[in-house]
Amino acid sequence: MKPFIMMLAYNAERTLAKTYEAIPDKMKPYVVVGDDASKDGTSEVARKLGIRVIRHEQNLNYGGNLKKLFRTFLEEGHTVAVEVHADYQYEPALIDLMCEYIDRGYYDMIQGNRIRTRQEALSGGMPLYRWLGNRTLTLFENLWFGTVFGEWHSGMRAYGRNVIATLPFETYSDTHSFASDIMMDAVASGFRVAEVPCPVRYEKDSSSVNVPNLFRYTFNTVKTAMKHPPWKRQVRR
Repeated sequence: MKPFIMMLAYNAERTLAKTYEAIPDKMKPYVVVGDDASKDGTSEVARKLGIRVIRHEQNLNYGGNLKKLFRTFLEEGHTVAVEVHADYQYEPALIDLMCEYIDRGYYDMIQGNRIRTRQEALSGGMPLYRWLGNRTLTLFENLWFGTVFGEWHSGMRAYGRNVIATLPFETYSDTHSFASDIMMDAVASGFRVAEVPCPVRYEKDSSSVNVPNLFRYTFNTVKTAMKHPPWKRQVRR
């Protein structure tokens, strides 16, 4: 296994270190910070910790940041990519487990599911409007794609090389809608997608999508789903 741990960061100087420290030691040498033109000392903190930094000169947004890191992943010949955010919201200690599921050939893509129960999600600090939006969209997507995922909108995922090399990720949105685009494409293309329970914490430094952007995200998600009608879903062998 040759992992590529992509730590997405924007103005994350206060949370980057504790996110990095929570990553299993055997995975730390493979961490790369994608600094999306932060205006604070994010890159400096990362370099002091000995982490490789890929800094963008202009803000590429969530999807644009991932595209850049995916290109690097492919160019350098890595086998498993993991997306984790530097705001310490998703539990980084699960990274090695997620990689193992893919490296052992069980799945092509796996995500952290932060919503096992309503009580657990809300007690962790998840804003009610985000929980309601997540539940509504996930119900629609499960019905549309014939799946039973606990959620469709995780910000912590692991990808096998075959997924990134096959899917047309360059055509996806540069916004947060990238998350929906790649998830839907992976499921519709017949890749083996799974999820594992993932504790989360919502603190003052955690990133959050505001209400107007949540509506835009919802609209873009539904629009993308229409491009993948259930009767065209592929089955990979």
